[in-house]
Amino acid sequence: MDINLFQATVLGLIQGLTEFLPISSSAHLQIPRILFDWSDQGLTFDVALHFGSLVAVLVYFRDDIVELIKAGFARVAYKKKSSYADLFILLIIATLPAVLFGFLFNEITEKYARSTEVVAIFTLVFALVLFYADRKGSLGRLLKEMTWKDAFYIGMAQSIALIPGTSRSGITMTAALLLGYDRKSAAKFSFLMSIPVIFGGSLLRSTDLIGSSLIELNVPILFYGALVSGTVAYLCISFFLSLIERIGFFPFVLYRVLMAVILLSMSLN
Repeated sequence: MDINLFQATVLGLIQGLTEFLPISSSAHLQIPRILFDWSDQGLTFDVALHFGSLVAVLVYFRDDIVELIKAGFARVAYKKKSSYADLFILLIIATLPAVLFGFLFNEITEKYARSTEVVAIFTLVFALVLFYADRKGSLGRLLKEMTWKDAFYIGMAQSIALIPGTSRSGITMTAALLLGYDRKSAAKFSFLMSIPVIFGGSLLRSTDLIGSSLIELNVPILFYGALVSGTVAYLCISFFLSLIERIGFFPFVLYRVLMAVILLSMSLN
């Protein structure tokens, strides 16, 4: 792994800024590679960055996560019903499609859908879908009103995020908005959904690292990248949830459109 401090800082910032905002991390990770002619950061560093993002969402929603675990156990062991137990089940339902489609199609998308042109097109297309959802959704339903069918539909939408440029957070929030949920409920459910997905993805990637020596892994750089990613991701979650009801999704839509144009122009040069 050959990554210096500057590269670790840039990539950590990008990961932290884009993992939970509806703007596509795949699109942004293309930019430094094109501008600076960097090679892929490698599997090890990718796992470290995602681990930082995972820690950020776990820390931010720590109270909810504790309640979800307790309520989920009580539901399974004692058939005890509660709002957190219902949310626990909904999150499982929403996660299953991503697991299934990821298992079936991950290698195909990795091989055929990672070009800059594909990332740019899907960044643009789903920016416009998000714009439509934010303008046409009723935005009146709360998270506590979610049904298992709604969770399944949002989970199916999450599966589309296998295609780079879609944005996992963007597509899940879009689906929730189209189903009539308010912006904050859509965002919170999307963030909670990210926990099993990021954890599972990182775990799968980590199995490929078994047997690597500590010297090969460059632990200080890995820790630094994870720290940058996690710190920035935590701040992004806090910022996003505090402002989304007031500003809506239009600033992110506009940003994605501009990003798509930039990526297309860079790919043509």
